[in-house]
Amino acid sequence: MKFRKAAAVVLTAALACSLTVTPVLADEVDDLKQQKENVQSEVEDLQSQLDTLMQKMSDLEDELISTGQEITQTEEDLKQAEEDEQEQYEAMKLRIKYMYEAGTGSADLDRVLSSGDMSGMLSQAEYSQQVHNYDREKLEEYVATTEKVKELKASLEEKQDDLEAAQEEYQAQQAEMSSTIEEKSAEIENLDDMIQEAARKAQEEEEARQRAAAAAAEAERQQAQQQGGSSITTGGGSSSSGDSIPNTSGSAVVARAQSCLGAAYVWGACSPGAFDCSGLVSYCLTGRYVRLGNTTTFMGWPRVSSPQPGDVCVGNGHCGIYIGGGMMIHAATEGVGVITGPVQSGMIYVRYGG
Repeated sequence: MKFRKAAAVVLTAALACSLTVTPVLADEVDDLKQQKENVQSEVEDLQSQLDTLMQKMSDLEDELISTGQEITQTEEDLKQAEEDEQEQYEAMKLRIKYMYEAGTGSADLDRVLSSGDMSGMLSQAEYSQQVHNYDREKLEEYVATTEKVKELKASLEEKQDDLEAAQEEYQAQQAEMSSTIEEKSAEIENLDDMIQEAARKAQEEEEARQRAAAAAAEAERQQAQQQGGSSITTGGGSSSSGDSIPNTSGSAVVARAQSCLGAAYVWGACSPGAFDCSGLVSYCLTGRYVRLGNTTTFMGWPRVSSPQPGDVCVGNGHCGIYIGGGMMIHAATEGVGVITGPVQSGMIYVRYGG
């Protein structure tokens, strides 16, 4: 008898420990999921920056193409300007050469002096000066045009160098962002693996907790049966002095509910291996196969606004044992039996007063 009591105590302690481990693992899963969301947010932000950078690179490439075309056109303009300058220079040289070889200079002077009057002389002199001024002005004009085109070409080449430097910088940024995105993506994959592993451990802990709860409930049931048998033996048929007081704590109620998982659904049943919904609730609350009432009875019990594991979920024609997290254990229906499922819409929570 003492050994069985000690075993029950050990199983209850194990159950309490498992109840603390599982929430820790659940918190770990939540933390990992939050980390994953944060990293995904970083990746999305980086991808947005990368898209913006790629657009800048595209615009820069268009500008490089345009600048290159301008440089090509300027080179052609420079070539033409240099040719025009050279032609004007050659024409001026020819006139000067002809003037000196043919004595045009003295002939011009003779024409000026033989013009007959001061007005004619001045006209002849002015004409000769205009010819020389025209040659000089045209040559200076072509030289200025050539210099202007050269300056434009140099400016465009400098612009092209700057654009190419910017392109190299953008390419470096693109490579860095792409590398960072790859690293973050790998981090997300790693977090996924960690989440799956933590979830697996949590599932294993939950299964172990359920097994421990079932074992504790079975030990408690055997202890109750042993105490009941001893009472009958020693009481000469009277069982009132040997009745045990059932454990109605939330953890004990949940443990009894978990020990019934898989039991069959039978209308009106409240017996080992078979229950209807109110029969299951009655057993879980008392630890005895004695019916406390039906769903209407339970709906008259005190309501609770903050339900705890071990409270009763009850609605129109159905009920179950609340186990936390919006879930309950209930005898569902024929062919389904006792299962774990979400608390049904419209149910209220009540507490057994014992």
